[in-house]
Amino acid sequence: MQKLKHALPSLTLITLLIALWWTVVVQTDSLIFPTPWQVVTGTLELAEDGTLWEHIGASLFRVGAGFLLAVLVAVPTGLWMGRVDGVYRTLNPLFQILRPISPIAWIPLAILWFGVGDISPVFLIFIAAVFPMIVQTAAGVHTIERRYLHAADNFGVSRATLFRRVIIPAVLPEVVVGMRIGLGVAWLVVVAAEMIALRSGLGYLIIDSRNAGNRYDLVIAGMILIGLIGLLLDGLMRLLEQLNAVRWRYGR
Repeated sequence: MQKLKHALPSLTLITLLIALWWTVVVQTDSLIFPTPWQVVTGTLELAEDGTLWEHIGASLFRVGAGFLLAVLVAVPTGLWMGRVDGVYRTLNPLFQILRPISPIAWIPLAILWFGVGDISPVFLIFIAAVFPMIVQTAAGVHTIERRYLHAADNFGVSRATLFRRVIIPAVLPEVVVGMRIGLGVAWLVVVAAEMIALRSGLGYLIIDSRNAGNRYDLVIAGMILIGLIGLLLDGLMRLLEQLNAVRWRYGR
């Protein structure tokens, strides 16, 4: 009941926006822009023949693969940069230059290097996610309270034990924040990434629906599904923030 009470303002706002959308389309007699019901029927049409699940599965696979590769690269690199000043001074300027470059700008190079297929979208998603996670992880190491490190030195712990028992647990909150940001950015670029994919994915669904017959009901459906799945993925990442192993740094 309490959760429903908290969600009521958002649900009310969404309901009002849908009603406004429906009213505007009906009042303007639009022949192209769909009503909410047309979006629902178009979505059900794709769901019934299985096409919708294929597109969702393809997008989740590409985002999952690109994001996992980004985590495997970003977390060790960020820890290394955070602990070794020389590495940080060497790599940080490069990553700060690459980080603001839009993943869309990498599309020509992705096609040149990997061709038109699944690898190119995975590469673009990797590029979108890896740099925010590297920067966040390195920043997390730099914000570790010195008393933790001094206490470890006083007990004469080895470097490996220091990493395993002190640095990694202390930096986990920042790593999870970086992962949450990276996953959000990765899902954000799915449409651009799937412009060069092989006839599958929610991004491809949006582009193809527009080009193949002005099916704007499916265009809007694809946009809404991307938003809903993005909300779900963010919720799953927020669950990680509640794990005791992540929250121990704050004494909770």
